[in-house]
Amino acid sequence: MRIVIHDADAQAYQRLLQAAFPDAEVLTYERAGAVPADYLAVFRPPEALLAAQGPSLKAILNLGAGVDALLDSPALPKAVPVVKLRDAGMAPLMLDYVLYALLHFSRDFDLYARQSREARWQLHLPQSRAAWPVGVLGLGAIGAQVAQGLARHGFTVCAHSRSPKRLEGVECLHGDEGFDQLLARSRVLVNILPSTPATQGLLNRDTLSRLPQGAVLINPGRGTAVVLDELVELLDAGHLRGAALDVFPVEPLPPESPLWHHPKLLITPHAAAPTPVEEAARQLIDTIHAFERGEAPPSVDAGAGY
Repeated sequence: MRIVIHDADAQAYQRLLQAAFPDAEVLTYERAGAVPADYLAVFRPPEALLAAQGPSLKAILNLGAGVDALLDSPALPKAVPVVKLRDAGMAPLMLDYVLYALLHFSRDFDLYARQSREARWQLHLPQSRAAWPVGVLGLGAIGAQVAQGLARHGFTVCAHSRSPKRLEGVECLHGDEGFDQLLARSRVLVNILPSTPATQGLLNRDTLSRLPQGAVLINPGRGTAVVLDELVELLDAGHLRGAALDVFPVEPLPPESPLWHHPKLLITPHAAAPTPVEEAARQLIDTIHAFERGEAPPSVDAGAGY
């Protein structure tokens, strides 16, 4: 069995997978190049590696929750199942990020930052958490844990998914009507949707203007969901109070981008939920064992995009 790994942490994955499969040939793309494999463990792999695969390839294991870059590759072998990480320890990190961004605005730390630059001492009395209803877009493995985590912290949370779901402590909405309800009721909108044809550009002038006056956007999901120019228009017009952006259509965000200097934006470099290697490796090991037993672990629906 040959496993080829392409990832920024490829050597760490190689060490863990080799220990789990001592009789296998576990290679990094950096050392092996584009060679056929039984399993690819990859994130944003080069087309040469995908194009080099032959009939021995049993599965592509995506080293992240987002599979849009992989599914968009013209070299992707179409008949091979793609299995993505499902949480793998990312949910607690994502909750940390969303909670931090939520407190940044709800506790007026955005205002204090501006006052500090002006040497202005002014207290803002905190509002109750009930005054900051949160809407979460996306109820996958990570989104569901984020929504419930925010509810445990005392926030009123509603969430939207494509199909009906039930979560303790969270009001779950679905469909177009549910989406409209969520926008109208969310002082804070959190996007944790995958990047699919249906979600690209979803958060635009029309949808974001349906949020209440003074609302906030938190986007640690996918950069393609937000039309940035239209978001900035709503920030400048005062309809939106601010936004925390962790992901962008082009990454890294270019140094010359005016977004860096916008006073109402909190920008981080795709740092919300880095993949914890050891937990992800355990999931990869379990998945490979399942394939070797002749089982078919849940794979990505290429049509839906996740």
